[in-house]
Amino acid sequence: MNDLNGYDIEDLRAGMHATYSKTITEADIVLFAGVSGDNNAVHTNEEYAATTSFKGRIAHGFLSASVISAAVANRLPGPGTVYLAQQLKFRAPVRPGDTVHATVTVLSTDEAKARAVLSTVCRVGETVVIEGEATVMTTSLVRRLATNPAQQGGKVPAAAATVN
Repeated sequence: MNDLNGYDIEDLRAGMHATYSKTITEADIVLFAGVSGDNNAVHTNEEYAATTSFKGRIAHGFLSASVISAAVANRLPGPGTVYLAQQLKFRAPVRPGDTVHATVTVLSTDEAKARAVLSTVCRVGETVVIEGEATVMTTSLVRRLATNPAQQGGKVPAAAATVN
């Protein structure tokens, strides 16, 4: 683990997974509309939204997907992780009051590049609402030790000495 309690690339193994949950509130939707500039009436106007195929208001897709970002940032790999890419498929709507459960699962790692590929799935109850795949850059113990040998009592592991 890194100093921020996140996983280093060397700690990650295929199959590791973690979940982060968030209930999407009215305030979340209003604030997201303001921050993003996405004021689509399907999110903000119940009267209009009732006339759509959704039969009522829905949360912004990227508001719902942001729960994945929280899972990556706070759970797995956790603090110190940087997003590089995210592919998403929106499968079902999320409504105000729904609790989104985002699960991230390690699919593969590349220790030399400190990269991990994660499966990303959001559910409301048993319904998959979003699925996709993320590529992230993680922290690396080997790189930290290569740049700061004092963390290892002045001894640099052989693997750390070869990192560029």
